[in-house]
Amino acid sequence: METTFHWHGLEVAGDVDGGPHDPLKPGEEKVIEFKVTQGASTLWFHPHPEGETAEQVYKGLAGLIYIEDDNSKSLGLPDEYGINDIPLVFQDRIFDDQDQLNYNAVKNEDGTIGDTLLINGTLNPKLTVNKEKVRLRLLNGSNARNFTFKLNTGDAFVQIATDGGFLNEPVHLTEVTLTPSERAEIIIDFSKLHTESDFALVNEDESVLLPFEFSKQNETISEIPDKMNQFVLTEEEKVLPVTKRIELFGMMDMVTINGRKFDPNRIDFTQQQGVTEVWEIYNKPDMMGEMIHPFHIHGTQFKILSRNGEAPPENERGWKDSISVNPDETVKIAIQFKYKGVYMYHCHILEHEDNGMMGQIKVE
Repeated sequence: METTFHWHGLEVAGDVDGGPHDPLKPGEEKVIEFKVTQGASTLWFHPHPEGETAEQVYKGLAGLIYIEDDNSKSLGLPDEYGINDIPLVFQDRIFDDQDQLNYNAVKNEDGTIGDTLLINGTLNPKLTVNKEKVRLRLLNGSNARNFTFKLNTGDAFVQIATDGGFLNEPVHLTEVTLTPSERAEIIIDFSKLHTESDFALVNEDESVLLPFEFSKQNETISEIPDKMNQFVLTEEEKVLPVTKRIELFGMMDMVTINGRKFDPNRIDFTQQQGVTEVWEIYNKPDMMGEMIHPFHIHGTQFKILSRNGEAPPENERGWKDSISVNPDETVKIAIQFKYKGVYMYHCHILEHEDNGMMGQIKVE
């Protein structure tokens, strides 16, 4: 089976982005080289072959990428991998009576939802932590399921980063929702909780996602800095006219962008390298029902200008490469490409992507 390596969230040239136009055939090898020029962030990678992405991700082809820089190393944030800095990839799956993943037997054209949660590929996981501040790097790596992460005690936590890097300031929250492919870095202060037992990260319906246990280790005292980044939405960007309009529409296999399905031989948009433009993304409801479409753009990070004309919430005021768009919602983003090439943009419900809810932009 052909595959690709798509570096999700990396700012790279089109010829190494790993889109469906550049497949790797069985038995082939390829050396991919690029220079990382963006700030510290938690990114990921997964295959992106045309029409086969959902199945390959479902079967486990995905992983995280960490970018570190001088700023991230100077902030004093929890950074002991596996101790107080924990990667958490959330994916839901269905196992057959042989305890195997049989994608074709359970595939849903509107997004395959599982009845079993895996975290980092682990069934029934638990996390043992010290009574200190712990950094969790959350990735919704599911094909279609949305997660709303919160603590079963109602305690608050702090979000410190979005898809593409640190927020300027920590944001205090009691819950955060991630649609497929979105990431968030959060810090939980386990030294200040209102419980000694039965503590867990739960979903919107209160179902347990990840139970925590406490170790006997002494706590480490650390502080979250008030200033973490210098993300700026300029006055110029705020007044730029809309130059590209994206209409997301449909369900099941009847999904389109701007009324059309993906055609690898068609370039839908062009944009000049290094020039910032404003895209307007609209999720058009239909008579069959309404659903959120997570929208992803390859090869770059963007800034959210507004949601339905209002400023984005504080925890979205940072670099993003994927954004949830609610039914009948209009989102405006400011976007610039550092490199040339052909890039995909698409719904990140992977079955929708495979069904043609995808387009191409050529950066010249």
